[in-house]
Amino acid sequence: MAATTKAKRPNLFKRLGAFFVKSWSELKKVTWPTFKTVLKNLGIVLLVVLAFAVIILIADMIFANLLISLPGEGHHWVWPWNS
Repeated sequence: MAATTKAKRPNLFKRLGAFFVKSWSELKKVTWPTFKTVLKNLGIVLLVVLAFAVIILIADMIFANLLISLPGEGHHWVWPWNS
């Protein structure tokens, strides 16, 4: 039987140190956005979130009013401000 020797790995602290050194060198290569770009992207994200909130609100009102219009009691329109 051939004896296979397991390659010895460096200890935990050396591996962690190598990880942080490599991570730091990669972070230095990153092109970070300018503050103006960040504000522009933030504005876009807020507008999209607001648009989807309005779309969901309208869909919710339509479906709630469709359910209320079914035969039975309570034939009045549901609005967010008169729950």
